[in-house]
Amino acid sequence: MKTDFTILLGFEAALFQGLLTTLKLTLICILLGCVLGFFVGLARGSSSRWLRGITRLYVEFFRGTPVIVQLFWIFFCLPLVLGVELSNLTSAVIALTLYMGAITSETFRASLRSVGREQLDACVALGLPKRVQVANVILPQALLRSIPTLLSNCVSLFKESALVSAVGMADLMFVGQNISNNTARPIEVLTAVALIYFAIAFPLTRAVTGVERRLLSKLAA
Repeated sequence: MKTDFTILLGFEAALFQGLLTTLKLTLICILLGCVLGFFVGLARGSSSRWLRGITRLYVEFFRGTPVIVQLFWIFFCLPLVLGVELSNLTSAVIALTLYMGAITSETFRASLRSVGREQLDACVALGLPKRVQVANVILPQALLRSIPTLLSNCVSLFKESALVSAVGMADLMFVGQNISNNTARPIEVLTAVALIYFAIAFPLTRAVTGVERRLLSKLAA
């Protein structure tokens, strides 16, 4: 079969709209997931055994099961459990946020543990409230140390977001599949979709490496 990529010329707007949907969804889930992950990371170091147990179960479940299964369960099963209707967008945001929260919580937990105990003792000696300790001492240092891994998590989430096409959300992958079906040209269309994902993910991956090197040199100085 002879390939002809000129067939894509009539579908630039649709592919661009699908890409925008993918990027918006990814950004929303990154922001919500990072906030969730930070508090889960804090809870993993709590003195409460119950809190540690619950958060550990959450993290292990969402890290240990396929994202597509989580997405399908939330889209098809959660509405039956709650007795409410969930759109594909809402289901996608919930599923990817919970997944992002689980993987980033481990990143934050490791970075939180790297904050020197003497700094926490100093906060206690100064009588700083817990919220001030977290906002002004722990959070800035934890964020700095976790940036490289967080960026890697963001790239992973961007690639995993293609799964939302399975529940009918009009992201880049869904649009590409529709164009492929309508034109009967899967090689050209799906190759173009893959190249779009690669064009965004590869520079970000290289940026992660550069950021990691700079942070390592800064922390070592």
